[in-house]
Amino acid sequence: MRKYLVTGGAGFIGSNYIRYMLNKYKDVSIINLDKLTYAGNLENLKDVENDPRYEFVKGDIGDEAIVDELIAKADVVVNFAAESHVDRSIGAPDDFIKTDIFGAFVLLEAARKHHVDRFIQISTDEVYGSIENGSFKETDPLMPSSPYSASKTGADRLAFSYFVTYGVPVIITRCSNNYGPFHYPEKLIPLFITNALEDKPLPIYGDGLYVRDWIYVEDHCAGVDFVTEKGEPGEVYNIGGGNERTNLEITDYVLRKLEKPETLKTFVKDRPGHDRRYAVDCSKMNAMGWKPKHDLTQALDKTISWYIDNRSWWEKIKSGEYLDYYKQQYQS
Repeated sequence: MRKYLVTGGAGFIGSNYIRYMLNKYKDVSIINLDKLTYAGNLENLKDVENDPRYEFVKGDIGDEAIVDELIAKADVVVNFAAESHVDRSIGAPDDFIKTDIFGAFVLLEAARKHHVDRFIQISTDEVYGSIENGSFKETDPLMPSSPYSASKTGADRLAFSYFVTYGVPVIITRCSNNYGPFHYPEKLIPLFITNALEDKPLPIYGDGLYVRDWIYVEDHCAGVDFVTEKGEPGEVYNIGGGNERTNLEITDYVLRKLEKPETLKTFVKDRPGHDRRYAVDCSKMNAMGWKPKHDLTQALDKTISWYIDNRSWWEKIKSGEYLDYYKQQYQS
C-alpha cells in the first residue's frame, strides 16, 4: 500500500485531492496534516473520515517533531499547505512567509532525512507574475507581484534547490485558478455565488477586466496524481484549465445562472499590485498525455449547484469570521 502525507488536506484543494485519491485507488493510505486555520474545515472530509485508509492529524507544517514523525511513515509527500489569499497577504505578509516558506523548509528537511519516493510541491501560476499576451512556460522567469506569490515562489525555488543539492525527488506543479466544491467563500467564484444567493453586492475590483485561467478542482487533483506517477524529479509542470475569462465574465455568468439582477455588481477600489492576466502554457503536460476533462460552463454549473445544495456549509462560515474583508481593507 502506497502511503501519502498530504499537508493542508482540510482546505479546498487538499480535501478534494484526498477524496479523489481515495476514490480512485484502493491501495493508498493518506495522513492529512492540517493546522485547521480559518480555511481548514474537517467538514470538507466528512464523507471519508471513517475510511480506514484515512487519518487526520492536527498540526503545523512548521512543527519539526510532528513533521518528522509523519514523513517517516510516508512514501509520497504532497504539500498543499499554504496561506493562499492575496488580499490577506497584503495585510499580514509575515503569516505567509512562515507557512509557505519556512513550512516548506521543514517538510523538505524531513523528506531528505527519510528518503521519500516523491515530494510534490504545489506552487501556483502567480509565481510568474502578469503577462499581457501569450502564456508562461515552465522555464520562464518568476516575477511575483504580491507577498502571497512571493512566498510561493520562495517555496517553489527552495524545493527545487533540495532536488539539485540533496537529490530529494521534488516535482513542482504550477496551477491556474481553481474552482469547485468546498471552496472557501473569500475567493472570487464562491464569494460571488454565495453573495448572489444572499442578494448581497458582488465586489468587483477595478474595471473587472482582470483575466484568469480557470480549472475545475478535480482536474487539478488529476493533474497532481498524473505527475506523481509520470513526472520526473526536478521538473516543473504547469497545470491549466484552458478557460481564460475576465472577472466580469465570471460575474455576469453567475448572475445570469442564478437569475439575479446586474445591480448586484459593485465596483470597488482595486487592490495594490493587482496582476492583469495569468496564463500558463500546458503543452508539456499535454505532450505527456494529460488534459483537463471539464468544460468551464458545465463545471461552473456544477459548482453553482453545489453551493445551492450546501448552504449550511457556507452559511456557517459567512456568519462567523468574514468577509467584509474586501470592504474593510479596500473601500475605506
